Amino acid sequence: MRHSSRRLLTGTLLVLAAGAGLGVAPSAAQAAGVTAVVDVNSQLKVRARPSLAAEIKGTLHDGQKVTVACTVTGQSVRGKLRTTAVWDKLSSGYYVSDSYLTTVGKAPACGAAPVAEKVKTKPKPKTETTPAYVAGRVKTADGPVNVRTTPSASGVPVRKVANGGAVQLVCSVPGSSVRGTVRTTNLWDQLTDGRYLAHAYVVSAALKPCAPSSATAPATPSMTQAQFIAAAVAGAQLGWRQYGVPPSVTIAQAILESGWGRSGLAAADRNFFGIKCQNGAYGTLANGCHVYATTECDKAGNCFPMSDAFRTYATMAHSFRDHGNFLKVNKRYTPAFAYTRDANNFIWQVWKAGYATDPNYYTKVTGIMTAYNLYAYDTWK
Repeated sequence: MRHSSRRLLTGTLLVLAAGAGLGVAPSAAQAAGVTAVVDVNSQLKVRARPSLAAEIKGTLHDGQKVTVACTVTGQSVRGKLRTTAVWDKLSSGYYVSDSYLTTVGKAPACGAAPVAEKVKTKPKPKTETTPAYVAGRVKTADGPVNVRTTPSASGVPVRKVANGGAVQLVCSVPGSSVRGTVRTTNLWDQLTDGRYLAHAYVVSAALKPCAPSSATAPATPSMTQAQFIAAAVAGAQLGWRQYGVPPSVTIAQAILESGWGRSGLAAADRNFFGIKCQNGAYGTLANGCHVYATTECDKAGNCFPMSDAFRTYATMAHSFRDHGNFLKVNKRYTPAFAYTRDANNFIWQVWKAGYATDPNYYTKVTGIMTAYNLYAYDTWK
């Protein structure tokens, strides 16, 4: 149930160094820059780009001194010292969030926004025998896993893959979040037949994003990301005026939870937040319920039919307004409404009240808000 149990998104973490910090050789550039001291409870990940989704290049420990060459704007992070979108480029050429650094002096801004660094290791040359897919294997303690028509738990199941089953993976796309045996994630793997399998149950090498990539993928076949945001603004702003949810928060959550409108619920029913019907009731903003029939299996491998009813909407705006109403009428989110003009604090309070179990949910939402300048739609500014 999407509003009672949010999913934890995790990834495989590679620790390249400890103690002395990065597992890369120092360069002459370390003589320049600003000295900073790490202030972190455990270890601070060093990344290839200014984003929590970027490849991990090493770790730093509490109290370690580093050299900051310059600063860039990246994904917003709530750290031990501060919440900020500033990232520090180290003399090694990699990045750490400024939310964990105490700097002696101010580092200059980098000349330009960084692009993804090239992988240091040389890739194997492609040959005519290189397969057009990545081999994967299903790992499940929940019984056979459904292969679906869309990257969503609401997609129609077409077949099942048992534990240990081999699968051929082409690429990955964001969809509805799934809590599986391997991980909890919103990524879905596209198979060679065009169907989708939740990455939460798959062990494989890294997959490339499906074309077009997640950075430029349209929300629907006829909408670009810019068009999706433009279409979302009116409903999000009306939701703020009626219920007090900052527009930037509503739009960012819609992007994250519906995968830019590509989830089955959003595409078919204009339901961008997975709000369910309650005993057949759908409130005043929805126009009905859509019952999705699925087949689920228990850990013993016994499968049985089940169904869930989700609200349907006439327009995107109605879905966005109902999201505001949902937060307003649920008393556990009441503390958030002390920050109706402070988007970051608002979503922090919502997450803190249990909206999502993912410990990075706040960072993901604020990262989207920053990346697409959604704060510009907070009409009180």
